[in-house]
Amino acid sequence: MSTSSNNILQAEGLCLRFPENLPPHSTLTHEVAVSMLARAVGLATQIAFQPSYIDKPPDGQIYLLFIPGGVNFPLDGVRYMENEQRYSIPIQGGRELEIIEARHGLIPLSGEMVASRVRRRYRLVKGGHPYLVLVHYSRGQSIPVPPALQAQPVRQYPLRPHNEQAVFVLGERQGHRVPPTPTVAATAAAPGVPPNVAVGGRADAQAILAQQNREMEALERRSQRERSASMNPGQPPPPPQRLDEEDSADELEHISTRTLALTRYGRNHELMNEVFMHAAFGDKHPPKPPAPFSIFDKAELENRVENLNKEIEELRARSAARRAARDEDVDTNMTVDGVTVPSVIVA
Repeated sequence: MSTSSNNILQAEGLCLRFPENLPPHSTLTHEVAVSMLARAVGLATQIAFQPSYIDKPPDGQIYLLFIPGGVNFPLDGVRYMENEQRYSIPIQGGRELEIIEARHGLIPLSGEMVASRVRRRYRLVKGGHPYLVLVHYSRGQSIPVPPALQAQPVRQYPLRPHNEQAVFVLGERQGHRVPPTPTVAATAAAPGVPPNVAVGGRADAQAILAQQNREMEALERRSQRERSASMNPGQPPPPPQRLDEEDSADELEHISTRTLALTRYGRNHELMNEVFMHAAFGDKHPPKPPAPFSIFDKAELENRVENLNKEIEELRARSAARRAARDEDVDTNMTVDGVTVPSVIVA
């Protein structure tokens, strides 16, 4: 597509968006937003972003976008009655989270009489990639809207069709384009946020790990059944398992197969690395450890013992001489009128 057509599409709101749908949530805390943006850097190096529109987003919807510097935020089909407010929050670990908030929004021609929609944009200006933007739509305080603005659309409809290819925005394949693929039907888990956990809450780490393990085990059991069925076509299929014991729709539809595969690969790689690291790179024939007393010199120790014995004998001799001199002084003294005086003075 030509540059002029591309500029027209960008002006109409075409943007690079993470291709998988993130689960909607009513609230989004700063801590969870930071966690999602930090993990989004790794996802952006492995998954190509799809050019698409954002139009009339529902409440609670979350988008992960790639917006380079100097590019305005794309149109989203919502009219905001107030200008955006920008502020930053320091985060533990040297990170800084920037928040851009637009309040009192409404969708024209939808019958909305008040403006109560809120859009918050999050990005890490320190400690992350500043071009990755997390967008969350919610509700806030409402204000009445003049009828003229209610009937005035924000963008031109219908939206212009396009055939732009998906593109890698980060990593070694940055700028590489891939053919467009259909949007994943199953709802993908938000980066860094486990499924079935509200983004506004703080889930326990052990519960998160257990949930992921259950989902991966369910997928592994299903793949084993499929392999067994393909190897033994004449064997009747096993009886269906109970939904609560096997891969239920609630568990498997909240996380994509790609995310599970990446998580399983990383976990298995760490376990195998711990097992084979010493066997592969360690010394096969380590030298015999030295004797515990090899750090000492026997001749030097004997010499020091001999010198100490000499010093002890000299100290004993001096002590005996002082004791003998003291006894001799006592014998030569005399007592006069109850007072002990030297015999020389008495004479």
